[in-house]
Amino acid sequence: MRGRRGRPGVLAALCAAVVLAACSTGGSEVASSSPVTSSSASAVTSDGATTASSLSAAPPPGSATSTPSQVSSVSPISVSPTPESPAAPSTATTAAPPAAPTTDATTEAGPGTGTTAASGFTSSIAGIDDSLAARMGSSWRPGCPVPLTDLRYLTVTYRGFDGVDHSGELVVAASVAPDIVQVFHRLYDNGFPLASLRLVDDFGGSDVQSMDADNSSAFNCRAVTGGGGFSEHSYGTAIDLNPVENPYLSGDTVLPAQGRQFLDRAPAPGVITAGNEVVAAFASIGWAWGGTWSGPIDYQHFSASGR
Repeated sequence: MRGRRGRPGVLAALCAAVVLAACSTGGSEVASSSPVTSSSASAVTSDGATTASSLSAAPPPGSATSTPSQVSSVSPISVSPTPESPAAPSTATTAAPPAAPTTDATTEAGPGTGTTAASGFTSSIAGIDDSLAARMGSSWRPGCPVPLTDLRYLTVTYRGFDGVDHSGELVVAASVAPDIVQVFHRLYDNGFPLASLRLVDDFGGSDVQSMDADNSSAFNCRAVTGGGGFSEHSYGTAIDLNPVENPYLSGDTVLPAQGRQFLDRAPAPGVITAGNEVVAAFASIGWAWGGTWSGPIDYQHFSASGR
C-alpha cells in the first residue's frame, strides 16, 4: 500500500513541476508583451511627432484643440516678425493746391493797348420768336430779301456816354451773329461809348428818327439812302454806330443834322476815325467802313460787303 501511495506523490511532484513551468511560461509571455506595448507607445509618439510636424505646416481644418507639440511648432510662425517696407505716402490725404478763381466774363486785350482788363461784357443770341416778329412789324415785312428765320436777335453789354454799363439789342443775319458779338465785346473792353442801342422798330422803322436819337442799329428792311434797291441793312449785314458823332455826308447833305458839329473828325468820345479801335474791330471780321468811301461818305456805317 505504501508503494501505491508513493506513486501519487511522484505524480504530484511531476504535476507541480508542470504547473510551475506553465506559470513560468505565462509570466514570460506577459513580460514579453510589455515591449510590444512600449513599442506601440513609441509608435504613437512618432505618429504624434509626424502629425505635429504636418500641423506646423498647415493645421488641419476644423481642429478644435492642439497638443503641446502642435503649439510649440506653430508658435514660432505666429510670432516671427516679417520685415515690411515703409508705407508709401498716401495720395488720398495730400491736399491739392487751391484752384485759381475763374470767371464767366471773357477777358480780351484791346487793340494796341498791350493790356488785358477783366470784362463785365455779356451777350446772347436767339432766333426770332412770334413775340419779337410782331415787334419787328415796321422793320420786316413779306417781300424783304431775307426771311425771319435767317435773322438773329442779339443782346450785348455796352458802355454809355455816362460811363455806365447798359444792355443793348440788335438784329443781324444769323451767319454773322457770333462775329458781331465779338466786335461788341471788343468795343466794350476798349471803353468805346454808344449813346443808344435799340431796334429800329422802337422808332417806327424810321432810319431818320433812329439817327436823330443817336441810336445805333442794324437790321432794317429799307431802301438805300438817297437811292433805290435794298440797303445792306435789309440783309442784316450792316450796322450804323453813333449817327450823330459819325454822320452821313452827301454833297451838302448831313444826316442827321446834329452831326455837323463833328465834320472836322477830331477825336472825341464816340467818334470813329481811321485806324481807331472800332475800325480795327470790324476789320477783324472782314467788315469794311463807310468812312473810306469817296462819296457819299458814311462815317457811321460798317458792312460785310463793303457797300
